[in-house]
Amino acid sequence: MSVNNDFSKGSVSGNILSLALPMTLAQLINVLYNVVDRIYIGHIPGESTVPLTGLGLALPIITIITAFANLFGMGGAPLCSIARGQRENKKAEQIMGNSFSMLLISGILLMILCLLFKKPLLYLFGASSATFPYADSYLTIYLLGTVFVMISLGMNSFINSQGFGKIGMMTVLLGAVANIILDPLFIFVFQMGVRGAAAATLISQMLSAVWVLKFLRGPKAILRLNREGMRLKADLLKNITGLGMSGFVMSVTNGSVQIICNATLQNFGGDLYVGVMTVINSVREIITMPVMGVTNGAQPVMGFNYGAEEYGRVRSAIKFTTAVCVIYTFAIWGLLLLAPRFFIHLFNSEPELLEAGVPAMKIYFFGIFMMSLQFAGQSVFVALGKSRQAVFFSLLRKAIIVIPLTLLLPMVGSLGTNGVFLAEPVSNFIGGTACFVTMMITVWPSLKKQENKG
Repeated sequence: MSVNNDFSKGSVSGNILSLALPMTLAQLINVLYNVVDRIYIGHIPGESTVPLTGLGLALPIITIITAFANLFGMGGAPLCSIARGQRENKKAEQIMGNSFSMLLISGILLMILCLLFKKPLLYLFGASSATFPYADSYLTIYLLGTVFVMISLGMNSFINSQGFGKIGMMTVLLGAVANIILDPLFIFVFQMGVRGAAAATLISQMLSAVWVLKFLRGPKAILRLNREGMRLKADLLKNITGLGMSGFVMSVTNGSVQIICNATLQNFGGDLYVGVMTVINSVREIITMPVMGVTNGAQPVMGFNYGAEEYGRVRSAIKFTTAVCVIYTFAIWGLLLLAPRFFIHLFNSEPELLEAGVPAMKIYFFGIFMMSLQFAGQSVFVALGKSRQAVFFSLLRKAIIVIPLTLLLPMVGSLGTNGVFLAEPVSNFIGGTACFVTMMITVWPSLKKQENKG
């Protein structure tokens, strides 16, 4: 099998952009995929913010499902890039096959468990008698497609890790276009409401999963999915889960933060503020999309060059990625300060939601450029296979900083709901600085030393 997409040749920034641009577009499409349900649901005629709030209550469970896709997808894909850089394609295929097997197994188990316990979970997450029916209707149908979600999200990482950024983009594009077309049809024409949104998402994820499997089993893939590679091996699973634990922890803690935020906001502000947080989470998905695209595009380049012992190129990739992320997030912060109402109007135009949402957004997104340092540092740890550091900084920002602050700040003075929104910028400043500085103190000098030695 010939080795294509050799990231040790050509411009480092060019290699990153060749992946990052289609992956950023894929991220944009993926955001539409995720938030288009909320946009349509928020504009159902005759309804207030209650259906949108109900949909927001289902997000933590969806986030936790995504966490398991990250565990095996984002855990295996960087290892594939390193193995490919070392010209060990058979090992890379075994890594991919083991990841696929675990995605299938975990997807089935998650579907069963979440269907069994969804009612107590939703009430635990902040549901009320008014919002529970909407959350339950959406989640019941969505969970039936859990395996499709796992395959489309988890295995698409292996398409991107081989350098096929455009094919990876098409995975997301296929599902997103289907979802955008089917959503209004099911919600408004067939008058299925939130059930229609869930059905559209299920069908869209199924189409994406079929696309991924067709490519990875086809002749164009450098690494192919095969039965031999799917046989589970303890040493590979240990490495995959060890590295994937970073993305897993990040997603689980994101889900945990959503749960704590919704429950705390329900206590201090009621359904309205749970709806505000639903909008803020949706806006965050939109504005962090380019950062995710760049860092995800940089990881295969860093990993390949690290495996090929091209340490100077790894350092160049780190510098380029960091600069792009910081500049972009500075610009988006200014836009959020100038036009917060524009972003809220995308999801709902109720006057009370606008009144509560504008000041909440300004607090939540304050100094968002510091978040880019977290993403940049985290991407380096993941790309180079440094799982312990990646996991630690995932836990630091969300579990150690955000969750305690979310619980404590509302009780400080008269902060109330503002305390919930304030926890995020505090975590960005502390967590982002700690992650990036640690990477510069530990990884950067090591790469420089190895480059000079070589």
